[in-house]
Amino acid sequence: MDKGDIIIRNAIVHILDSTVGLPVLSDMELDCGTDFNDFLREHIYRFFVSDDVKKCEFIKDESEVYSMIEEIKVGNIDFVTFSKALASKLYGIMNSNIEIPSADLFVVLFQINQVEHLALLKMNYKESFMHGTNPNDNGGNANIITKYRAILPTSTQKLSEAAVIKLEDSKIRLIEKKYDINGKKEDYFSKIFLNCSSNLSQKAKLNIVERAIEQVQKEYYEDSERFEEKMKAKSAIHKELSTQGSISIPEVVDKVFETKPDLKEKVKEKIEKYHINEEEIIAPKNEATTRKFEKQYLKTDTGIEIKIPMDQYNSTDTIEFISGDDGSISVLIKNIGHITSK
Repeated sequence: MDKGDIIIRNAIVHILDSTVGLPVLSDMELDCGTDFNDFLREHIYRFFVSDDVKKCEFIKDESEVYSMIEEIKVGNIDFVTFSKALASKLYGIMNSNIEIPSADLFVVLFQINQVEHLALLKMNYKESFMHGTNPNDNGGNANIITKYRAILPTSTQKLSEAAVIKLEDSKIRLIEKKYDINGKKEDYFSKIFLNCSSNLSQKAKLNIVERAIEQVQKEYYEDSERFEEKMKAKSAIHKELSTQGSISIPEVVDKVFETKPDLKEKVKEKIEKYHINEEEIIAPKNEATTRKFEKQYLKTDTGIEIKIPMDQYNSTDTIEFISGDDGSISVLIKNIGHITSK
């Protein structure tokens, strides 16, 4: 999908500032001029390519938002009235839970390849300083710096809470952040506002697989061999991602633990606790998610830090790890033609 595929049809913004006590609801749609149109399209595009996105489904018998969407789909409610009802519901939740940050809610109807979608973009306020100038008594100017607290995220910043609903089947894509709800961290955006059930994001699944392998290595390997096993796991994940664009959990686990079926089973047990299918393919789309697998990062007990590109790590012509009889480890860097200091 390209940004140019996103066609904005309708957009409106409602001000949900918890410090005011009431939502400031708009009665008019926004004029989506070129700059603002690009702003919305950029946020929607960044949403779609994010590996933080979860796929969700409405709990139809319980979700008020689902019922409202069904009403607008058949024309029983107009876009502005629909958006105001959504904003009022969200503001009620925010007002009852002070940890949820104030924001502007953008409700946007848009199309991708003639398929209609609804975007709910909660843009939490940022604090920023801006300059200004005031005339002084002597007829000159007094330049000032003013702090503003209701600054919207720029088009390059990702949103903490947003949802895109495909109107033809009401399937949801969602990004959210946990906040303190009645003394407990909750995903309020999905559970309380939308009333939907969610799956884990691609990023979360990848992190769980990595963490499960690392935990098993920590439990069953000695300190002296653990760092090599951890590097081996990172290399296996990197190879799958670079060649396939995805990882197969069984293939990665086989490469890491090879002839140790008992440890493979331990990893499987840990992954299953998160309701991840062992045969599932994890396919992150964003480079920021996979970047950490491109290098090996090592730190010695003497404070030396080493960063090794993965292709160099996998080559015995450039680096070698040598275990000493006394349990120490030496790192041999080979075939250096030139060194620079940074």
